[in-house]
Amino acid sequence: MDKYHENRLSLGHGGCKTMLRTRAKYHLGQVVRHKKHPFRGVVFDVDPEFSNTEEWYHSIPEESRPSREQPFYHLLAENDQSYYVAYVSEQNLVADYSGEPVDHPDIPDLFGPFEDGHYPLHFQLN
Repeated sequence: MDKYHENRLSLGHGGCKTMLRTRAKYHLGQVVRHKKHPFRGVVFDVDPEFSNTEEWYHSIPEESRPSREQPFYHLLAENDQSYYVAYVSEQNLVADYSGEPVDHPDIPDLFGPFEDGHYPLHFQLN
């Protein structure tokens, strides 16, 4: 996987496996922030399209509910009060160019030290 593509196997018509290819705007280790809510985070995984529960999806008010057919990002997130894992659609994210690190306590488990505005991976991906 390069930083712009995420490939996943999915079941197509008749149960045949097909490769789903989407362009992900943000890459692993990149610092991003939410467009509407006051939090930032580090990307640690990308789903090429929505891949969470129906309950989670329907908990979002309908007028704010994002399209399922776009990348969704798993973030080690922080706000002024806490640290948590967030699942956010690409349309609701922007790159964070503040140059400030994210202080989430799980970052050292996945990434090296903050450098040049991002976190390098600790391990090699397949």
